[in-house]
Amino acid sequence: MAFVAPGEDRPVDLSVIVVSYNTKLLTLQALESLFRHPPPVDFEVIVIDNASPDGSFEAIASEFPRIEAIAHPENIGFAAGNNVAARNARGRRILLLNPDTITLEHSLSGLWAFAEREPNRRIWGGRTLFPDMTLNPTSCWRRMTLWSLTCSAFGLTHLGHGSSLFNPEAMPEWPRDSIRDVDIVTGCFLLIDTALWRELGGFDPAFFMYAEEADLCLRAKVRGARPGISPEAEIVHMGATSEAGADKIVKTTRGRVTLMRKHWTPAAVAIGRALLLTWSGLRLVGSRFASGRRDAPGAAREKWSLVWKRRKEWLAGYEMRAAR
Repeated sequence: MAFVAPGEDRPVDLSVIVVSYNTKLLTLQALESLFRHPPPVDFEVIVIDNASPDGSFEAIASEFPRIEAIAHPENIGFAAGNNVAARNARGRRILLLNPDTITLEHSLSGLWAFAEREPNRRIWGGRTLFPDMTLNPTSCWRRMTLWSLTCSAFGLTHLGHGSSLFNPEAMPEWPRDSIRDVDIVTGCFLLIDTALWRELGGFDPAFFMYAEEADLCLRAKVRGARPGISPEAEIVHMGATSEAGADKIVKTTRGRVTLMRKHWTPAAVAIGRALLLTWSGLRLVGSRFASGRRDAPGAAREKWSLVWKRRKEWLAGYEMRAAR
């Protein structure tokens, strides 16, 4: 099995899609590891760069001249970026792969074997690891609920982070060491039938970044898909992003509000927004007395002050587009 270049008249089993933004070195590393440990089937690689200011596109096109590299004139976000790239996908399955991942020897062979063995799932994922090869549990999630928001708002998730009762979205008591149905497979390492992707219309582009895979998986489940995780498919996911701090929190929360609006009743949305306000307000108050676990002294207070000031922005979510 081999790589299929653009223009080659050969069948493609797998289309690997990478969306790059301001992650030049990470993206090059991700592509190098992908070609070092390629899929066990004929595959193509499509990389779309969202107008990175760090020269990502030029470096990618130079180092990997045989892949399909798309230079988008503006940053259209993760969801829309994948949609643009997927229009050209020729494979019967699509693999969404983050630029901050490292493919291991068994990453793609294990994922493909899982999909071939359980094709009715239609969405598949694996186990993600930190660079030190310890478990990075963020490869999958349970769906967001009013209970999970309540736990987060009042600090129960922090206090009981190892309990699935108080940290239900993260499923912390399961070390991703067995095959299991999940609500959401994270978009950093997500394999999907191309026919299902097109039936769903891909990601809803209303989600600029964050929560788009949750929406995709929830819509897929309505159509009978059973997203699942297998430990035989492992990949390193560093979790590095092109942004951090208040901006990342605002985008994440806007995504969660948009997800509520699409999948919850109006009454549940109103309660959910109130819980997010409580969550943000209590963290602002708490930041006045203690630094966050990852923040320098004073940085937590500044961060949560900015998040609180932008509450109208994230409470509104993203602008909803055509129904999907």
